[in-house]
Amino acid sequence: MPAPRKFTHQQLQAAALELIDQEGLTGLTMRALATRLGTGPMTIYNYVDGREGLERLVTSAVMAQAHWPDDPSGDWRTRVKAIAEAIWRAVRAHPNAIPLILTARSLDEDALVPTEALLQALADSGRSGADLLAAFRVVSGFIAGFAQAELTGPLVAGRDAEAITARMADLPARRFPRLIETAHAATGDPQAEFHSGLKILLAGLDASAPERRG
Repeated sequence: MPAPRKFTHQQLQAAALELIDQEGLTGLTMRALATRLGTGPMTIYNYVDGREGLERLVTSAVMAQAHWPDDPSGDWRTRVKAIAEAIWRAVRAHPNAIPLILTARSLDEDALVPTEALLQALADSGRSGADLLAAFRVVSGFIAGFAQAELTGPLVAGRDAEAITARMADLPARRFPRLIETAHAATGDPQAEFHSGLKILLAGLDASAPERRG
């Protein structure tokens, strides 16, 4: 009879996510995770398949935090907006995990739930196959890219916004008028910016939907 498992998958996920939130991507190691859980590194190997397994724990934990109103019968545009915002909120809550979100390929079923829901909402616009894939890549790319640009890009909002805006204001105004203008705009509400960008994206998806083309 096998020995009872010491840690649940949820405990491992939570510990890995706390670790990357506090220590960054370089701090995500088997030894550090073991220390956080109060055990030895060899014990963790019974649960996690090396570095790739650690990264899957983090991405799954982040995506599992995406929650939205479940209304399969609702308008596809409303559902895409709700799911996209839920994923964005989950991702931006853990900025150190963004590089993993952009590159990891998790097959954890809990992590795939938001992806399936977004695909279904887009499919309800009449899309399928390559057209559905293209729409999905556009929306998911916008979500991840917006989170990354907001938190680490040159027009970052939040605590660094004033300092960045001041530096932008010192640029030659005749050469960089729009860059200076958007730097001032970036001191606003990130949620409002996200909604504005998503509105533009949804307008394009709506205009190019098969139901419109038909």
